Amino acid sequence: MITGGLDRSYKGAAIPAVTAKDGKGNALDLASLKGKPFLLNLWATWCAPCIAELPTLDALHKGGTLRVVAVSQDLSAPEKVAPFLKSHDAPNLEPWIEQAADLSFAYGGNLPITVLFGSDGKEVWRWTGGNEWDSPEAMKLLAEAK
Repeated sequence: MITGGLDRSYKGAAIPAVTAKDGKGNALDLASLKGKPFLLNLWATWCAPCIAELPTLDALHKGGTLRVVAVSQDLSAPEKVAPFLKSHDAPNLEPWIEQAADLSFAYGGNLPITVLFGSDGKEVWRWTGGNEWDSPEAMKLLAEAK
């Protein structure tokens, strides 16, 4: 179910200077992803639209055409993220967690929010709310990644 909308008003904004971690302590500096397009998705285990779109994000990531960086906003229980992804048809998504909530604040605190970044490290568009990322409409938007 599509519950959100497209926003192009931030086109050209740089990748936020934020580092996410996984449950094993590995770090991912989002700025290091510049050079290839990617989709940044902010989600939480308690967010119904987030959960609904996880399988389509997982399939997109698994397909290899576009990296999906799903960053959980579960600040109080980061240990839940990896098992949650596996149990909700998203075993291929990396279990990134951003515990300072910098990303959530940067993007207005609404979940889910998904942002497409081009290989130049600049925002192309953002989508607020849930989406069916395997739909023809979503595929057209994702094709804007360069």
